[in-house]
Amino acid sequence: MPFKIIPTLVYLVLLPILLALGNWQLNRAEEKRQFLVLQEQQANSEVMALSVSSQDDVQDLRYKKVRFTGHYDVAHQFLLDNQVYAGKAGYFVLTPFVLESGAKAVLVNRGWLPLTPNRAILPDVKFTSIQTTITGRINQFPSVGIKLPEADIPAGNWPSVVQVADSSILAKKLGYPLFSFQVELDKHFPDGYTREWQTSTLMPPEQHTAYAMQWFALALTLTLLFIVYSLKKSND
Repeated sequence: MPFKIIPTLVYLVLLPILLALGNWQLNRAEEKRQFLVLQEQQANSEVMALSVSSQDDVQDLRYKKVRFTGHYDVAHQFLLDNQVYAGKAGYFVLTPFVLESGAKAVLVNRGWLPLTPNRAILPDVKFTSIQTTITGRINQFPSVGIKLPEADIPAGNWPSVVQVADSSILAKKLGYPLFSFQVELDKHFPDGYTREWQTSTLMPPEQHTAYAMQWFALALTLTLLFIVYSLKKSND
């Protein structure tokens, strides 16, 4: 009798888990589809004028095109470390752009550039800054898998190297407020580096659906094995 109860308990425990995992993947697939639709809508919407009074919510504004006027603070720039492009390590250059009212700034990602042969020697990222109008795309800052302690604390010198970009911490170092997002500078603007902005690094909905089918297939296989086992025991 115990021999019959144990397989039944195992089946009753595993089946809901497999079905739940399959449904979770289906829900993730639908979330990704909705996100991709929103992403396309934002990318194709009219260019938004960014000002000090603009909303500051990267989730609502992500991938939206913006235009703004002001000047770069070239004396105080950040080098976001551990950024890989074409298999090479380098930095994203984050330059504060002070809006024309002077009350707030946004970090403009001017692109990627490789490490210098000697890591102790930082690249020269200065240029002549004048009052100008630029356009770009709002995005969140690059994420990291594991955030090490004090990785978001910038170095004391300028340009300041930082491992993780946290706008609130960088704003304290600058001494003036920043928007919580970055703006990826359009390719055709000068004073930038390599700019191959990715639309999305998310797992596509189709892959989530494929994973869901695998979980459901395992649930079906488990059920068939349990039925065969039960019939065999009944015959015995």
